[in-house]
Amino acid sequence: MKAEVSIVGKEIIGVKTLDAPRELVWEVWTDPKQVAIWWGPNGFTNTIHEMSVKPGGIWRFTMHGPDGTDYPNHIQFIEVVKPEKLVYDHGDDSNPKQFHVTVLFEEEGSKTKLTMRSRFPSEEAIKNVADFALDGLRETLGRLEVFLEKK
Repeated sequence: MKAEVSIVGKEIIGVKTLDAPRELVWEVWTDPKQVAIWWGPNGFTNTIHEMSVKPGGIWRFTMHGPDGTDYPNHIQFIEVVKPEKLVYDHGDDSNPKQFHVTVLFEEEGSKTKLTMRSRFPSEEAIKNVADFALDGLRETLGRLEVFLEKK
């Protein structure tokens, strides 16, 4: 089943139920060796420069597009509640607070309902990224699902 991805006001919201226990989903989301394998849209690879999953911690990585373009990313964690919730600001080195993200990991029996809400400063900011962000989030959550199936 594909992830449900939509724009509501100033937020892009992705919801996906994964056939894996919450602790495993948390682990593959917060371990730099594992997240490097599945993060990003189809065809992208990642180089993780640092990943410190704690309040105030930094996650810096470069996404490498299939066309050879590099996309530097900078995340600063604000709230970390293992294995329930991650809250962070996402951007790049020049603008580290382009949008604000909350990821919820909810137990549903042996499965995990993952909800990712990305809040942008304005509806105009969302319009600037909507063309690639919706498909990108859908594909990222799909890659996570495939990665979990192999675990």
